[in-house]
Amino acid sequence: MISICLIYFFFFLIFSLMFFMLSLYFMIYDYTIMFEFQLININSCQILMTLLFDWMSLLFMSFVLFISSMVIYYSYSYMEGDLNINRFIMLVCMFVLSMMLLIISPNLISILLGWDGLGLVSYCLVIYYQNVKSYNAGMITALSNRIGDVFLLLSIAWMMNYGSFNYYFYIDYMKSDSIYIISLFVMIAAMTKSAQIPFSSWLPAAMAAPTPVSSLVHSSTLVTAGVYLLIRFNLSLNYECMMFLLFIGSMTMFMAGLGANFEFDLKKIIALSTLSQLGLMMSILSLGEYKLAFFHLLTHALFKALLFMCGGCMIHNLNNCQDIRFMGNLINLMPLTCFFFIISNMALCGLPFLSGFYSKDLILEIVSMNYLNFFIYLIFFISTGLTVSYTFRLIYYVIIGNYNHYTLHLISDNNNFIMLKGMSGLISLVIFGGSMLMWLMFPIPYFICLPFLMKIMVLLVIIIGSFIGYEFSKLNLNYSIMSLKNMKKSLFFASMWNMPYLSTFGMNYYPLMMGNKLYLNMDQGWSEYVGAQNIYMNIKNMSMFFQFLYNNNLKIFLLLTIMWVFIMFLF
Repeated sequence: MISICLIYFFFFLIFSLMFFMLSLYFMIYDYTIMFEFQLININSCQILMTLLFDWMSLLFMSFVLFISSMVIYYSYSYMEGDLNINRFIMLVCMFVLSMMLLIISPNLISILLGWDGLGLVSYCLVIYYQNVKSYNAGMITALSNRIGDVFLLLSIAWMMNYGSFNYYFYIDYMKSDSIYIISLFVMIAAMTKSAQIPFSSWLPAAMAAPTPVSSLVHSSTLVTAGVYLLIRFNLSLNYECMMFLLFIGSMTMFMAGLGANFEFDLKKIIALSTLSQLGLMMSILSLGEYKLAFFHLLTHALFKALLFMCGGCMIHNLNNCQDIRFMGNLINLMPLTCFFFIISNMALCGLPFLSGFYSKDLILEIVSMNYLNFFIYLIFFISTGLTVSYTFRLIYYVIIGNYNHYTLHLISDNNNFIMLKGMSGLISLVIFGGSMLMWLMFPIPYFICLPFLMKIMVLLVIIIGSFIGYEFSKLNLNYSIMSLKNMKKSLFFASMWNMPYLSTFGMNYYPLMMGNKLYLNMDQGWSEYVGAQNIYMNIKNMSMFFQFLYNNNLKIFLLLTIMWVFIMFLF
């Protein structure tokens, strides 16, 4: 019986190639096609289903479909023996469909449908392995994304003033000072979905999902949905929004790069690396270069999906061990996987002429040419250096260092032949994809005019970063481990500047504790005494008093009569 994985693999692959060809056609002839279907019409407020096809949406769709086809093929081997593999594949397909809906909608209502679909399906995928860690991770993922959903709903409510939900027609109008609230709401929604500070802690937590999910969802599709939405809204962001976004994006980039240098979980390192690249996309988007952000989004999707697949292969072979301190010397045990791993890592670093280089180098050179303050320039280059640093640290731990796992092992490339075929589909694009996309997307090349030192600054930062990464992989001085000496600093940097604690305990523990105190002191305390309970007690006591009077009425009557006579006698 032919597996459901293979059916969807061929289906997605054919559609991917078709969308890619269409995208080239639309790019060359500069076409844009919009379809509108009227669903309901209430008092001149039309609810339309709108589809927008232009080169950008078609190209992104083709990339998403290509990566998901490779990931589904990869799952055929990775999820082998899983009882619920059909449910898993169906969830992945629902995810891809939600993503399609999000990509081709210029309409806020249909965007919300795709957006909520992404959030819901990603929750189901994160809790796929049912244990406490997965449940907690799924909950923080779902709740962080709910914030973005709420802001999208608010922007839909605000769009009611315009008479149409197609934001595409109002982009220039939204820029005016009185109305930039929609741009602000959409920006906050994009920040939650793309895990920018202060919503960053859900992305490393979501690594509790199976590795194919991490490869598809948390590298190339779900987390880039926010960036894609902002690319669509790019002209409607005014100066203040852009400056705020630039600061948040650069801080996220720096924080994630720093945190990855202290992390020991293989999947979390790759997740933090994704976070760092998302910060880079957000930052360059806020400088107005939306085409560059889109270019980096596509190249990053390719090499990050491959990186996750290689990581999954290693974890699978090492008996589900994710700690990089147990790995080492894998180049001799699984050479082809390590070869793919190193190439995608080099693309991530921006090594010349791999796919990451074309987008990353161009972004850094545009930043160098822009009239910006020194802080932003420094943060950009330091973050790039940190990227190279954690990459070389990872390569040292996983591939070069000593093998620290079980003595009796069966680690080999022969075990995962299907996974390797899935990965080899991506490797050619990781190598040639950057130059191909650059020739397609920028028919007029960027003119870069920089001094020699600033021009080679990127290469310089890569070399320095690789050296620091090697030092980080040792991190000891005269037989004393530096990370243990500076324990508090290490823990602070490794836990993403304490963000997971703030967004879990900070949001749960203290408000719940305060609620408990309020409940005990106010609800069960003073309000009972001053309010209902006390009134009830007073009425009960008076009632009992009157009852006492009525029951003993003769004695009391005589007593009152005597008292009356006595009072009269006195006066």
